[in-house]
Amino acid sequence: MTKLPVWADVVLVPLISLLLAGAISALVILGIGGSPWEALTTMVDGALGSPYAWGYTLYYATSFIFTGLAVTVAFHAAMFNIGGEGQAQLGGLGVALACLFIPWPHWSLALLGAATGAALFGAAWAMIPAWMQAKRGSHIVITTIMFNYIGAALIIYLLVYVLRPVGQMDPATANFPPSTHLPTLNQIPGLNLIFTKKVPANVSLFVALIACYLVWVLLWRTQLGYELRAFGKSQEAAKYAGISGTKIIMVSMLISGALAGLMSINNVMGESGRLLQNSSEGAGFIGIAVALMGRNHPVGVLLAAILFGFLYQGGAELGLWTSIPIELRTVVQGLVILFTGALDQMVRMMLGLVFRPARKLEAA
Repeated sequence: MTKLPVWADVVLVPLISLLLAGAISALVILGIGGSPWEALTTMVDGALGSPYAWGYTLYYATSFIFTGLAVTVAFHAAMFNIGGEGQAQLGGLGVALACLFIPWPHWSLALLGAATGAALFGAAWAMIPAWMQAKRGSHIVITTIMFNYIGAALIIYLLVYVLRPVGQMDPATANFPPSTHLPTLNQIPGLNLIFTKKVPANVSLFVALIACYLVWVLLWRTQLGYELRAFGKSQEAAKYAGISGTKIIMVSMLISGALAGLMSINNVMGESGRLLQNSSEGAGFIGIAVALMGRNHPVGVLLAAILFGFLYQGGAELGLWTSIPIELRTVVQGLVILFTGALDQMVRMMLGLVFRPARKLEAA
């Protein structure tokens, strides 16, 4: 297969995959009697057409950035972490315990404490499958995906029998104290001139952007990052060079779990203000698609997270204002995952036919 230029691999492959997913989605909409143009305009207007719409898109994108980065770090070490969903839910437990049982005087200190709790709980939940992979040879994909269900069951048990306030029927914790409430974008000086209405996007968006930068520094500017990538390229060569496989597996999964856990500061602390069932809202699984489409690079993850935030918010608007069911957004997300993941090589082969004459001319 013809090797593609770097710019084509980074830009054209995801773009064509997205266009193909959009084309198939249009056929699906036609098949159920809807209008693809109406669907597109409704999604664009509902997700990007106003600062209020952007507030929701950025809220969803914030969660997807964290889970996308979690998959990215593990992937570079040849660890396919499918457990971001469970790690995010356990991260929510860390947030709830920090916010409910520690009297924080200000939201900034509460954010620091809750982020620490979220990262520790997420990392702890990822540590068990990592140890099983490193010491027992258990497949990381199987163990992490099974731990999603164990984590969900554990959270339900704690919400029903331990953390639920007396007399409350709803399986959820008590509301967090006002001092822990994170400012939303419409409450931040300067940004309140743009976001004039209340939106769910909050200061955790900036934490996510910082996380993107720190992951880039980790992977491409530190010795540990070099060891992670070397182990991911060739485990045997890395071991021959003196890199400990056990160390890389454990460290990469701990960082990955911590990033997934940090997602909960956005929705548990920033939006709902208490821990609910299914607090991760499916973001752990969407993070896999975000990392794949973002080519496992922090910048790509950021852009892909905004795209999926658009699909999530736009799909909600679609179900609200048209006869097209809201479940269509799941279809579109699935098609994007299909073309950016399973059919990625097909797109590359198509582009290879286009670039082959130019490569032959260069060789001549």
